[in-house]
Amino acid sequence: MLDYQKQFIRLALDCGVLKFGEFQLKSGRISPYFFNTGLFNTGAQLDKLGQFYAQALINAEVNVDVLYGPAYKGIPLVSTTSIAYARLKQDIPFAFNRKEAKDHGEGGVLVGAPLQGDVWILDDVITAGTSVRESVDIIRGAGANVAGVVIALDRQEKGQNELSAVQEVSTQFGIPVISIISLAEIIEFIEQDNSFADKLPIIRSYRQQHGT
Repeated sequence: MLDYQKQFIRLALDCGVLKFGEFQLKSGRISPYFFNTGLFNTGAQLDKLGQFYAQALINAEVNVDVLYGPAYKGIPLVSTTSIAYARLKQDIPFAFNRKEAKDHGEGGVLVGAPLQGDVWILDDVITAGTSVRESVDIIRGAGANVAGVVIALDRQEKGQNELSAVQEVSTQFGIPVISIISLAEIIEFIEQDNSFADKLPIIRSYRQQHGT
């Protein structure tokens, strides 16, 4: 686990984004942890979140021409990440879509920079992969290359089959999916923090049962 991943988990815990307990997921499974990036909801928290997304991209050593955020959650993500990326490496443009096409003025569904070159999609998590599929259609429709996806957390959890939602997206579109952290890093973090020692058995059991 890298230092920035450890810092991200600590921030997520401090902000209540990452919680331990019993949580029913949309799938019906009872998860021993829950992760909600919507609870990064202050300026300072969002500033730090952008730095972690940017660091994940930089560490992956990939080419980035444009950052793309699917509405609505992706809009603040792509905004703060582009600012952080400019501070850490270089200034790059960003864009996001409208939920409904604008029928006046310049029209269209896109706001921000033109989609061109290697475009990276920013999202919080991938569950069903719906927003990624919509984003891929928009980006490819603009004639740009979908270089990959960056998410905050990879739950590394099986979907309808033996693959996780992240693996399904990666396989279907032939693109990498980068995450700031995965369940593996969460487990490693709590292994090193005695205050969460009681959480380990049930999380390990959940991973063994549902993990990829």
